[in-house]
Amino acid sequence: MDLLNTLVEKGLRRELPSREEALAVLATSDDDLLDVVAAAGKVRRQWFGRRVKLNYLVNLKSGLCPEDCSYCSQRLGSEAGILKYTWLKPDEASKAAAAGVAGGAKRVCLVASGRGPTDRDVDRVSKTIGAIKEQNADVEVCACLGLLSDGQAERLKAAGADAYNHNLNTSESTYGDITTTHTYADRVETVRHAQGAGLSACSGLIAGMGESDADLVDVIFALRELDPDSVPVNFLIPVEGTPLAGEWNLTPQRALRILAMVRFVCPDVEVRLAGGREVHLRTMQPLALHLVNSIFLGDYLTTEGQEGKADLDMIADAGFEVEGAGTTTLPEHRGGGGCASACAPSAEAASDSVSSAGAEAASARTDLVTVRRRGAGTDLAPNA
Repeated sequence: MDLLNTLVEKGLRRELPSREEALAVLATSDDDLLDVVAAAGKVRRQWFGRRVKLNYLVNLKSGLCPEDCSYCSQRLGSEAGILKYTWLKPDEASKAAAAGVAGGAKRVCLVASGRGPTDRDVDRVSKTIGAIKEQNADVEVCACLGLLSDGQAERLKAAGADAYNHNLNTSESTYGDITTTHTYADRVETVRHAQGAGLSACSGLIAGMGESDADLVDVIFALRELDPDSVPVNFLIPVEGTPLAGEWNLTPQRALRILAMVRFVCPDVEVRLAGGREVHLRTMQPLALHLVNSIFLGDYLTTEGQEGKADLDMIADAGFEVEGAGTTTLPEHRGGGGCASACAPSAEAASDSVSSAGAEAASARTDLVTVRRRGAGTDLAPNA
């Protein structure tokens, strides 16, 4: 297929595809799916070999968020029966993080619900970062605390944080449909705060919220311009009690096409398969390893994930290897900087032709959505 050959060549040169090409990937048929995966896999292997980076989430503060993000079970007015607790103490968070590191995680992601941290919250998290680094000096620590105010990113950096996560989630034109308590521009500003402080930026998207193909291409092109080092791709987990509980728009095939499109647009960036992979990819998860070079190990913030041992078995059985602590994730030419500055953008004309995301909607698999009842905030052992 000429399209795929062109995309592979561009990916190996770190050249940005056109919007038309990105849309065409999403519009490919199921008959062409393995060809699409194989093509994007060539790009993935060029920059990351067969390494898979493992990341582990620690939910520092669960529920009771004042923001109204429609996809989130911790949102204002959520009726989801999730765990609710206030800030974990540094030793509790460090203990939770240690379970992930023991399971093979190279990065620990510290997440707290809320609009953004107060200065006192930054102090709490700084102490937690110190406790984690004291026990595991080589582990990467990424903070995800919401919108940052001036100076807070610098304080997190000084405390030992390596990265900051703040996702764009969806296209700017549809952002107001999922959240009204803050703006798309607020999110962009926070990512730039993190970058300005010297933190590695992590910013991605959520697919499956009823968006169009054009929305998906818009957000990934916006991310490419924003230039994070890591792009997590989440697939909506439709948790009962949230406004989007009825959104079951994804099939495993569509999820794989989305991941392939992201890899073609961000060839040498850490593309992370994040929340919802078990729900929407199901038995097709191993194919996704040919597209992404990073996954979350174990559970998510408020829902349970695949067993940690099953993750490790899947990686080994698919012929991949867990990335060691002494290995640098990003290609040398990035040098901690971004792809956009190193890659010549294509001048090809953009196209807004889309295919309906809902045309291939899957049957609701509510049996695959399990609220987390173990790990951080509980007396039960974590999943790692």
